[in-house]
Amino acid sequence: MNRRNLLTQACAMAAMPMTVLPGAALAQSLKAEYRMSSVLPPAFAWGRASELWSKLIKDNSGGRINSKVYPGASLVQGDATRELTGIRQGSIDLICGAPGNWSGSARELGCFSLPFLFPDHKALDAVLQNKAFMAQYFDAVRKAGAEPLAIGETGFRQLCNSKLPIKTVADLRGLKLRIVPSPMMSDVFTELGANPTVMSWADTQPALSSGAVDGCENPMELFFAAKMQTLGQKYVTRWNYMNEILLFAVSREAWDSWSTADQKAVRDAAQDAAKANITEVRKFYSEDLTKAKEIGVEVHVPNSADLATFQAATRRSYAKWKAQINPTLVSAIEQIVENSRKA
Repeated sequence: MNRRNLLTQACAMAAMPMTVLPGAALAQSLKAEYRMSSVLPPAFAWGRASELWSKLIKDNSGGRINSKVYPGASLVQGDATRELTGIRQGSIDLICGAPGNWSGSARELGCFSLPFLFPDHKALDAVLQNKAFMAQYFDAVRKAGAEPLAIGETGFRQLCNSKLPIKTVADLRGLKLRIVPSPMMSDVFTELGANPTVMSWADTQPALSSGAVDGCENPMELFFAAKMQTLGQKYVTRWNYMNEILLFAVSREAWDSWSTADQKAVRDAAQDAAKANITEVRKFYSEDLTKAKEIGVEVHVPNSADLATFQAATRRSYAKWKAQINPTLVSAIEQIVENSRKA
């Protein structure tokens, strides 16, 4: 072959569209590892949901898409409020997290976090199964910079402390309570008369043990997994004041780089992991009163009148944050919940 023919052939190959070499193009489009952020490790239901999603991604893709879970929000130095920023900037590819943590940078996503919004699972399910509302919410997630795939739950959050049974608003006065870094939660507990203290989960257990804080608010699954009764937590108020969702989402960069088949594999994996998560979390919820009694923890379950007084005490902060989050989205949730009470 003469020099002219070689040059002609080389130019033709250079001009050839990448679709002619699908295997090479596909190999170049996939990372060796996709980084998934989770706040909690596999010792907790949230962490197990992350691990299951990661495993199912690999299974569904035939081993082509590999992800690794980084618990403790370690990809953002333990600061869960920065996970959404990590998604936008590319340090995080996938996230299994609570959107209320990111409401500082995308307030609309915190619409599930308002106090006493969901009285029970029936109300929460009515919202999660409302296609029109969830389409709105998923659009808000996309606007914030991620592709939403599925919704699980972190569980109804209850109040525990080492001092006394919390039966009335007055019982909360002056209690030092650990809370997650949420301005809204800080407002809520301040309005209830407590002394809220922002603290990472890693710092919470030693703080409870030393008495630096009196108590905290978490799902009971977390209480049992962390053996918080050994940290002086003798009293629990089962008031269901919040049930934060668990969002399974992917960065726009990763999502747009995948083929339709790969997107389906990851979405299906997320939805299966979310279903398993909800089943597990609700099993814990159904058993928590019995388990608490078995370990000698005193549990107070407020009646509807008691709950109404707690709810009334948070009206100002509720109204403030409804206005700041997105009044339209929150009003839609309120209407769906109200309708669920009549069904």
